[in-house]
Amino acid sequence: MDKPSNLLLKLSQKLFHAADDQEQFIECLMHPKRFNPCILWCQEKPEHSPFALEPPLAWQPGFVDRLALEQKPGQHPLHKQGAFYCLDFSSIFAISTLLILRESIELAIDVCASPGGKSIFAWTALRPKLLLSNEVIGKRLAALISNLKRCSIQPAIVLRLDSRVLADEIPQAAQLVLVDAPCSGQSLLAKGGKAPGCFHPVTINTNVKRQKRILANSAQLVAPKGYLAYMTCTYSPDENEQVVAWFLEHFPQFQSVEVPHLSSYQSHLTTLPCYRIFPFQKLGAGAFTALFQNRQEGGRHELPEAFLARPGLTLL
Repeated sequence: MDKPSNLLLKLSQKLFHAADDQEQFIECLMHPKRFNPCILWCQEKPEHSPFALEPPLAWQPGFVDRLALEQKPGQHPLHKQGAFYCLDFSSIFAISTLLILRESIELAIDVCASPGGKSIFAWTALRPKLLLSNEVIGKRLAALISNLKRCSIQPAIVLRLDSRVLADEIPQAAQLVLVDAPCSGQSLLAKGGKAPGCFHPVTINTNVKRQKRILANSAQLVAPKGYLAYMTCTYSPDENEQVVAWFLEHFPQFQSVEVPHLSSYQSHLTTLPCYRIFPFQKLGAGAFTALFQNRQEGGRHELPEAFLARPGLTLL
């Protein structure tokens, strides 16, 4: 692109009041720069890293490393052995809301799990008694299974069910539900990727409707006092802050949860505890995240034996 599209200009103006911020944001999408590689250790971290490291952020978990730009962790033998998982640091930012949880987790459900990074983080950080990693898109299932197997994530079950089916069959079963929601994928541009039509209102509105449907179904899965983590890899407020506001209005049993270690990343577009990074902050391509807690009283429902016997489940 020689110059930004009108839709990109409108988004930048929607996101930022200051012209300098608008220009930085547009520059990052039109002329992408490399971000530091990031790895999540899912086996015991070696005392001496085989990689050149960047200084850790204050809130960065010990099982995550940001690497120097020239490092290529995916080519290291330890990767093939399943010692670590490679991902964008934006994903670590988004899922780091889980670091404030102190409760023992019997069941965690990742509703939109492929390729598996958020599931692996949840398992590494919280060690749930059982992890359900769900992916409704069939062509994305193989990558999810492969990554969880390679990284020895167990006990875990991989399944392919619509969120509505999950809500009907295992309501209030999980103390933790993750929704890394399908979105317009605008941050792909900051990584040099393609996301055709990602700024178009039709694309955004289609995703908003899908996000609300998945969130509404996912809310049914959360046990009393359990948590629901929502995140996207897009910039549009329609898919982020506005979805959070809609969710809290329609599901008043849920309350937004403040995440102290992300307070400096508070979204300037809302007073609710919602957190963002943008590519010009140089941590990653961009992410949005929010955490909710179900304030209802009561206990969690056990998984029905019929559900665990359902055909098509992959037990790891």
